[in-house]
Amino acid sequence: MFKKVLVANRGEIACRIIRACKELGIQTVAIYNEIESTARHVKMADEAYMIGVNPLDTYLNAERIVDLALEVGAEAIHPGYGFLAENEHFARLCEEKGITFIGPHWKVIELMGDKARSKEIAKKVGLPTVPGSDGILKDEKEALHIAREIGFPVLLKASAGGGGRGIRICRNEEELLKNYELAYNEAQKAFGRGDLLLEKYIQNPKHIEFQVLGDKYGNVIHLGERDCSIQRRNQKLVEIAPSLLLTPEQREYYGSLVVKAAKEIGYYSAGTMEFVADENGNLYFIEMNTRIQVEHPVTEMITGVDIVKWQIRIAAGEPLRYKQEDIKFNGYSIECRINAEDPKKGFAPSVGTIERYYVPGGFGIRVEHAASRGFEVTPYYDSMIAKLIVWAPTWEVAVDRMRAALETYEITGVKTTIPLLINIMKDPDFRAGKFTTKYLEERPHLFDYPEHRDKEDFVAIIASAIASYHGL
Repeated sequence: MFKKVLVANRGEIACRIIRACKELGIQTVAIYNEIESTARHVKMADEAYMIGVNPLDTYLNAERIVDLALEVGAEAIHPGYGFLAENEHFARLCEEKGITFIGPHWKVIELMGDKARSKEIAKKVGLPTVPGSDGILKDEKEALHIAREIGFPVLLKASAGGGGRGIRICRNEEELLKNYELAYNEAQKAFGRGDLLLEKYIQNPKHIEFQVLGDKYGNVIHLGERDCSIQRRNQKLVEIAPSLLLTPEQREYYGSLVVKAAKEIGYYSAGTMEFVADENGNLYFIEMNTRIQVEHPVTEMITGVDIVKWQIRIAAGEPLRYKQEDIKFNGYSIECRINAEDPKKGFAPSVGTIERYYVPGGFGIRVEHAASRGFEVTPYYDSMIAKLIVWAPTWEVAVDRMRAALETYEITGVKTTIPLLINIMKDPDFRAGKFTTKYLEERPHLFDYPEHRDKEDFVAIIASAIASYHGL
């Protein structure tokens, strides 16, 4: 086992990794910049080093991070998610410098980061894929020919990268011809290559993903699926495990194919195979994320498997202690992302200082966060400040528990997604499992909630009302 690990990240995921390392008896090293010198992950780590002043490049400075690991005697680097987590050049640099990258091999990151090649692998092992081009499109003429064969609407998408960039929905031939160059140029600018794919556009889809875990000896298991359909601006907001869509038989079927695909590419560490599900419940593979996911806690809650610890153990050369038959799925778990955003203003980021911060607790409630009273929400990083996770033996109880936990979660000083999330938990359609990736945009009434009032405001209002009543 490693003696010291450098955590190349910040926020809640850095805190999560540091906690896992502490439980494994591993010393931890945090990195930070000038504006985060008092951040929670800095305080939690055994050692912490400021490696930059500019907050925009601190966690992207691959060479400096690896050099620091060597300087302080860290044998491994955990990248978390985002930043350098799926950067094959960073993983390769670690290998060249003799540092263990806690994740898959850089060649696998490179392979699965290419949507065209990952789709070919999926087809090879029998995973269903969305009908469309077999590889990179040559030009708009080929795109038009394929679109006529599979029928509109279709989706143009960049072969490299993600985050919704280089993607265009085309509902007819005119839109396809107009959007081809736009998508190509956007992909070229964002990812350094304009390669495009074309797929049938699945309308009103669900977003389903399977968690896999593999070691360096060819052992691979899956930990079931999550439903991540409830999103804003193509970013997940609520995640559920297991999904309400799949039967146990479907879970076993798709899970076996996911394991087969991971074995095909020699995958080790934690990873996620992502799918879209159509209105008939058919799943289609779209891509693989070669890192820990933000929503990994819901899978941990229903399986009892600590995914982050196993990432570390696998990187250190330990074999998996689980076989597929050992994995049992118990109850339901929901995760809500607590973002510093104003849902009523198009989820605009809300910056400022957190004035009051009260975290819910109790049976079946878990909070992953790096926030606290006095925490400064800046415009430099992702707006997520915490994740609220609940577990319950049934779906109905899980929803009720999440609603109650949200109602006792208190954050003042910045706008948050909490009021919207409370409305989602109350919504009959959500409770009935009637949601797709279009859920929020089709239900504007969910954004109808009163503005937050501090407790002092309510006290003042009541005092004023009493005073008026008595004529004082």
